[in-house]
Amino acid sequence: MNIDRIIFAFAGLMILLSLALSQLHSVHWLWLTAFVGLNMFQAAFTGFCPLAKVLAKLGRKPGPAFSS
Repeated sequence: MNIDRIIFAFAGLMILLSLALSQLHSVHWLWLTAFVGLNMFQAAFTGFCPLAKVLAKLGRKPGPAFSS
């Protein structure tokens, strides 16, 4: 899998996990959902994604979204 697919899968997993934890444990887990959404929003405009940088250093190949 390339960096783009890993990031989309990770973001989706974090959103689903935080939603489940907000129902099972505490409503404060929704802050994780907000953080993930905000990070995705800023990455759309700036092209900067911390996870993409980490995955690139680990040797993963970029897809079209994070190729620069």
